[in-house]
Amino acid sequence: MRLTGVSPESGWTGLSVRTTLPSPSTCPGLRLPGRVTLTAGPDDVPVRHIRLGLVSQVEPDDPAAPRKLVQFHQVAIAGAFVVPANRRRAVDFALPLPWETPVTIFGGMPLMSLRMGLRTEVAIDVDLAQGPMVPVFVHPLPTQRHVLAALDTLGFTMRQAGLVQGRLPGVEQTLPLHQRLGWWVGPLYAGPITELEVIFVANAAGLEVILWADRRLALAGVTHQSISRFRVWHTGADQADWVAVVDGWLRQTINRHADLASDAQWSARITESAHVSRHPDEPVHPGEGLGGTAGGPGIGGGSGDGT
Repeated sequence: MRLTGVSPESGWTGLSVRTTLPSPSTCPGLRLPGRVTLTAGPDDVPVRHIRLGLVSQVEPDDPAAPRKLVQFHQVAIAGAFVVPANRRRAVDFALPLPWETPVTIFGGMPLMSLRMGLRTEVAIDVDLAQGPMVPVFVHPLPTQRHVLAALDTLGFTMRQAGLVQGRLPGVEQTLPLHQRLGWWVGPLYAGPITELEVIFVANAAGLEVILWADRRLALAGVTHQSISRFRVWHTGADQADWVAVVDGWLRQTINRHADLASDAQWSARITESAHVSRHPDEPVHPGEGLGGTAGGPGIGGGSGDGT
């Protein structure tokens, strides 16, 4: 599939900007190839630079404020040059995507209302010409795909997918936003929690998975949240039994959640595995500095051992 965005002529310059992606599908950590073609009008057009940016709608810190369009990653692909009158100038690029780039596609389908675009910015003298946005479809990394598929197998139903502005305290990040995926809890785990939010923070070595458990009793006006953090490595991800691993994470998360809410009548521990074919694997332990328990320092706090 080939996607192209074409801008109208830029004011008095007569310059048009065309951005083409041979394939808009990609993954975090990869390079997105494409071409920007500039076409001049009857006069020479001096260009200061060309920049590309990834853009998506993001929820602000204030929950009452509306979502807004945010450019969260920008790379310069060309410096100063001149497009001769009535001529074209093509600039090829291979845009590096951050490892933390939010995922917008899973199983060939969009994640709820998440959309992402590639914006082309051309600086001309004192004016700035912005080309149209070209859609970009970000597929999950293998580790992310395995976690998402395991949650689906375990009966979880996705209810929400969005981007939230701001960094997570205590978590090493490079982007000014993070992605949250909300799930209705699978039947086996219902009771101790009713909702689960999953946050992925990836880098070149591995993936940090943050599980945000919530139990809401709307009629009683009661809510309780707790956070657990786990770490897996990209290497060897295809050899793991991911249903067992994620089930282990969930049981550990729910038991911690129940312990922290032990004074509530609805708290309960999970003692059986959802992966009934055999005893579940021991949950993958977080790396150094990535352990956490709810209520401690940072987003997860805790001792660093994942318990």
